[in-house]
Amino acid sequence: IAVSRDLLKMGLRHGTKVKINGLPGEYVVLDKMNKRWSKKIDIYMGTDIRKARLWGKKKVTIYW
Repeated sequence: IAVSRDLLKMGLRHGTKVKINGLPGEYVVLDKMNKRWSKKIDIYMGTDIRKARLWGKKKVTIYW
């Protein structure tokens, strides 16, 4: 996942493992987003475009 820069200050550093409510498994922070975003994450779902479109844009709870 990529995280907004304000979340970096909250402890979501590069390599941090994250659980996302509503999605199975763990995700890893590997990138940071542009400065214009706050309190956002971007989930990379591989080449499965259908899965990404079905997931869409949602508010989620994350745990690390």
